[in-house]
Amino acid sequence: MSFWILTDACSDLPCEYIRKQAKFHVVPMLYSANQEEAYLDLTQEDSAEKTRQFYAKMRGGALTHTSQVNQKAWEEAAEKHLIDGEDVLILAFSSGLSSTAQMAALACEELRQRYPNRRIASVDSLCASLGEGLFVHYCLQYRDAGHSLEETRVYGEDLKKRTIHWFTVDDMVYLKRGGRISAASYVAATVLHIKPVLNVDPKGHLVNRAKVQGRRRSLKALLERTREHADHPERQTMFIGHGDCLEDAQWLAEKLKEELKVPEVMISQIGPVIGAHSGPGTLAVFFLGHGPSDRLEAE
Repeated sequence: MSFWILTDACSDLPCEYIRKQAKFHVVPMLYSANQEEAYLDLTQEDSAEKTRQFYAKMRGGALTHTSQVNQKAWEEAAEKHLIDGEDVLILAFSSGLSSTAQMAALACEELRQRYPNRRIASVDSLCASLGEGLFVHYCLQYRDAGHSLEETRVYGEDLKKRTIHWFTVDDMVYLKRGGRISAASYVAATVLHIKPVLNVDPKGHLVNRAKVQGRRRSLKALLERTREHADHPERQTMFIGHGDCLEDAQWLAEKLKEELKVPEVMISQIGPVIGAHSGPGTLAVFFLGHGPSDRLEAE
């Protein structure tokens, strides 16, 4: 018997993709720009346009804020399926970046007491943005191939170790605001046109791996990291996320197809919940690595 898969809006999956999936629900997330609050609801057709407007506000200097999915929101999202006699698996945003996964686990504990005859579980994806989206994508495919909730949960626990994230940002001011770089590092990087190349480590934390000079070199670095760490790129689907820099995303997608023979690359925007912390011009590539070592321990 099939079951529902729930995830959160940090997955940044496009509306048209979500609507094609069976028994799949994405929980909206709250964000604000200049104290104007809105929900990132990826199931709405205008979500892409709202994201573009959000980046325009960021470029204009707007102050931004984001919120996690709390325990109550997870419970409400899951309970309507449990009431209908359905089982639920939650795939949550990285615990290394938010308490969203912890809230999902607490919701599962509470719901198991209310619905002892139903199966409900959660997985801390240790993934972010379309890395979480790619993780969810493969879990959906695994479920739809006929696997049980428990089999899919176990599959997800292994899959997250091989779900690789590489990204760069165009303006390091947003990393400075988030406390990820010092003010002195930001000034030096701005003067020298330094761009960081970052990834997500095995604990789900963002780690600065390298610094290159200039935007084009940072984009090429993403291609080279994919070449180095992707397991049989010619056999897998890859996702690219962008912070309102579609042309750069398209360039990278073409390079992945031409040079690494990647058969399918899905491009989608990085939503406001993630984009608030990385900024306009962020570009990220997500794929499956050879094994856990490709996720790289923090140095």
